Amino acid sequence: MTEQKKRLSFWQIWNMSFGFLGIQFGFALQGGFMSRIFQTLGADKDTIPFLWIAAPLTGLLVQPIVGYLSDRTWHPKFGRRKPFFFIGAVLSTVALFFAPYSSALWMAAGALWILDASINISMEPFRALVADKLPDSQRSYGFVVQTLIIGIGTWVASNLPWMMTQMGVPNTAPEGVVPDSVKYAFGIGALVLFTSILYTILTTEEYPPENMEEFEKEKADSSGFMAGVKEIFKNIAGMPSVMKKLGVVQFFSWFAFFTMWSFATPAITEHVFGATDTTSAAYNDAADSVGNYLGTYGLVSMIYALILAFVASRIRINRRLLHLGSLIAGGMGFILIYFISEPWMLHISFSLVGIAWASILSMPYAMLSSSVNPRKMGVYMGIFNMFIVIPQIIAALGGVNFLYKFFFGEAVINTMLLAGTMLILAGFSNLLITDKKAIHD
Repeated sequence: MTEQKKRLSFWQIWNMSFGFLGIQFGFALQGGFMSRIFQTLGADKDTIPFLWIAAPLTGLLVQPIVGYLSDRTWHPKFGRRKPFFFIGAVLSTVALFFAPYSSALWMAAGALWILDASINISMEPFRALVADKLPDSQRSYGFVVQTLIIGIGTWVASNLPWMMTQMGVPNTAPEGVVPDSVKYAFGIGALVLFTSILYTILTTEEYPPENMEEFEKEKADSSGFMAGVKEIFKNIAGMPSVMKKLGVVQFFSWFAFFTMWSFATPAITEHVFGATDTTSAAYNDAADSVGNYLGTYGLVSMIYALILAFVASRIRINRRLLHLGSLIAGGMGFILIYFISEPWMLHISFSLVGIAWASILSMPYAMLSSSVNPRKMGVYMGIFNMFIVIPQIIAALGGVNFLYKFFFGEAVINTMLLAGTMLILAGFSNLLITDKKAIHD
């Protein structure tokens, strides 16, 4: 496909990445409010990570399979990645809409499982699409534009329950019932998720395989379930060195963010606002405020991505050093949460986190896409997701609970110290990457 690739305009990249707005609505609502739903349904703080376990476990299986299948898919009308966008959009929309109507913990955990698995069906093909469509000189730019859209989605979605409350929608409910403000937010998120992915499907044209005869021959030679399994494991065993080193960076990065998603609401409502009764107005007001502060990291990631998009479109950037500095800034933001004396200072903390988030969603993928076989971009993007879900699985199986208590103490706010430490370790792990093609555009 090399000869077919040409430099695309900002708006062409925007259209092909716009579905990420909806994907991030799903992730932001999931990350910002599922722990709140779990607490509302009676979950103890220490059990919350276990309720998240099914989601990353499913991602560990789904992502490489979806990537492998999308590499082998081509239809003159529907393309290669777009069928997976649509399937994931339909399933995610249903799960997102019904999640806050759960009446028991097992139902909420099941909804999270379905939601995360369904979003994953769409997400990695979107990553592969950038590499499919853009020449290497635009890869950093393309992934940064995706991050810009993700930042918009994070900011708006994280603030939705607070916005609903400001519009007069009740943010309290009887014990064991999720407030209407959260239900309305999830309903809006479901609508945005489906329509934004549909927009990308309708406005984006995919390139066909460069050599259709060779493409069909490779499919025929490796047809069958067991052949597919063997191919995936073969690619895992033969992953490029750059991918393994990026995996170390990803491990620490996603351990940190899983810790935030699991514990930010209970940690901040208790430590900063002094609210622990999940049925009280004080707790629900505090939880809305936490969503508002979490939205700050989405807003800042959007601004940071906009700056990066401007820079990456004009000069050659050092991806490694940029990612290193961004992750350390985010780590300091998490640590600062422990020391703040006024709630408004959370905006400072999450602004620093937003810098790290923007970089996490762009630089590793830009470095990876320059280092793998373009014909296997989908399966490698799916395999790369293992370095996202494995740290989440370890965290959910007790890693967070053990580490924050062992190193920092019993108070739940210490989870933020653990998240900050992990993100700083992720930053310095970038020094492992020495491949010049990965480091520079």
